[in-house]
Amino acid sequence: MTELHARAGTGPGDADFAVFTDRADAAAVARSFARPTTRTLTHASGRPWLVGNWHDDEIVTASAGHTALAVIGCCPLDADELRHRAAQLRDLAELDALARTLHGSFHLVATHEGRIRAQGTASGLRLVFHAQIDGVRVTASRADTLAAALGADPDPEELAVRLLWPAPHPLFETSLWRAVTAVPPQDAVIVAADGRTARHTRWWTPPEPCEPLATAAPAIRTALERAVGARTRQGGTVSCDLSGGLDSTSVCFLADRSPSHVVASTWPGRDPADTDLHWAEQAARHLPDVEHVIWDADASPLVYEDLLGIDDLLDEPTIGVMDRSRVLHHLPALAARGSRLHLTGIGGDHVAWCSEAYYHQLLRTRPLFALRQLRGFRALWQWPLGGTARALTDTRPYGKWLADAATHLRDPAPASVATGLGWGMAPRLFDWVTPDAERAARQALLRAAATATPLHADRGLHSDLEQIRSCTRVIRQWDRMAALAGLPMASPFLDDRVIEACLAVRPEDRVTPWRYKPVLSAAMRGIVPEACLRRTNKAAASMDAANGLREHRADLLALWEDSRLAELGLVDAARLRRLAQRPASRGLADAILYSTIAAEVWLRSLARRTPVAHP
Repeated sequence: MTELHARAGTGPGDADFAVFTDRADAAAVARSFARPTTRTLTHASGRPWLVGNWHDDEIVTASAGHTALAVIGCCPLDADELRHRAAQLRDLAELDALARTLHGSFHLVATHEGRIRAQGTASGLRLVFHAQIDGVRVTASRADTLAAALGADPDPEELAVRLLWPAPHPLFETSLWRAVTAVPPQDAVIVAADGRTARHTRWWTPPEPCEPLATAAPAIRTALERAVGARTRQGGTVSCDLSGGLDSTSVCFLADRSPSHVVASTWPGRDPADTDLHWAEQAARHLPDVEHVIWDADASPLVYEDLLGIDDLLDEPTIGVMDRSRVLHHLPALAARGSRLHLTGIGGDHVAWCSEAYYHQLLRTRPLFALRQLRGFRALWQWPLGGTARALTDTRPYGKWLADAATHLRDPAPASVATGLGWGMAPRLFDWVTPDAERAARQALLRAAATATPLHADRGLHSDLEQIRSCTRVIRQWDRMAALAGLPMASPFLDDRVIEACLAVRPEDRVTPWRYKPVLSAAMRGIVPEACLRRTNKAAASMDAANGLREHRADLLALWEDSRLAELGLVDAARLRRLAQRPASRGLADAILYSTIAAEVWLRSLARRTPVAHP
């Protein structure tokens, strides 16, 4: 994709920026962020306020008196309405309410009476970071922008944490650079008028999951309609994934109701048992105005393809590099068909379904109902009776669970029932991770355990929020990769308003062993034909992953020949080389290599820009 990167430049979906207070010393720092391609918005004084890269279609700004607002991203808000909001603003805290009413996916930045406020999305798809640079507090949408200005190297201890599979909350939400502070997705950062001090303030809390599905379904439908409409209202041509699953099918039918011409894109699976194509063709028969493109299954890249050639500028490791070639492969062809934006169904699994861990609490409040449902889950997921009982009687608070996980990092993978009914999947490290890296990861877990609180007191809602944020950490990087490849992507299910509408549904209506994604079926009834709503499963693409391990083992071997992680003392490269020579080794099919590959690939791409110092 290097050639595409070189010619694509900055386009829609690839906005990044830094924010500065209205001070002379901040203006001096801002000059170091300016490049020939950057754009600048100024304070009323003429000093820089926003410096970065964005397209005209993805920013709305307005000012009134000593207040200025900027919405950067996708939001169906015009400048007149934003100007009205700016004129009414008396305190930055009032932006909490504004942020909770707007649709789309965007950053919200404000300056008011000398102070700065910046926030991303509650989903974590758009993040905010800040750092002290030459005595000035600078806020930015990317951590590496600030790290580059500081000339900082990644923290090896943070890299050790990212080798955990998986890294639990809050460890995966930090910056890779010690001097760069990450703002939690539910918070905004406020920089004082002195340009030096900053504090975080909470602007978002999840809704309580208490709405019956019958009354919540119209709100979910409206939120999804507005999320898709925010991307399609301008007309032109857009493309949509049409895998045949409920998520992408719903997005495709909603896009078809818009002013845009729709090109539906289907990648059939290689596995003969994969029924995606059947369901996609069935949906397409109900979409006569949609252009349906079916790609050659054998032309689809495999998992692990082109790991050595990845040159994306990412601000953290992401397991998304494993599927990068698959995600980007068809985008140039869709752009050639006129598409200006590609819509996906990603996120539907995370919001239209939910964690079975809700039944830990439901067992205590509605025991007879919960026991009936749990019998169904045991049959569905083949949970053993003893393991189910142990998981349901485990009442450890989140901090204790984290601390206990720190003492079992080398144990076998936890049972699926413990993950499904607990606080999440307990992290593990594998044979190739060095003792030094293990010590660093364990210390980080123990430090977090001393102060960490779950994302919600109910372990079900905690698990849902953690899974949404884990997903958006990947999609955030895929979105940047796609924009640089020439066709930006969008995932309407991951808009905050859609997430809120789904999370408000009672858990017993969202997750049940007897129905598949009942929330989405109820919300889309009348828009998606009944025949398409009857699907009760999804393809796993496990054959593509297994074939990728075999066909790309030479690349995996080369990845460890001059490993950056090994240079930092975090992995044993010899063990990884031996493993690469045995792609059928037990456990590899369970993605246990993903976090290690993600960190290695990220260090290699980072080294193309700046050298990484030894710890």
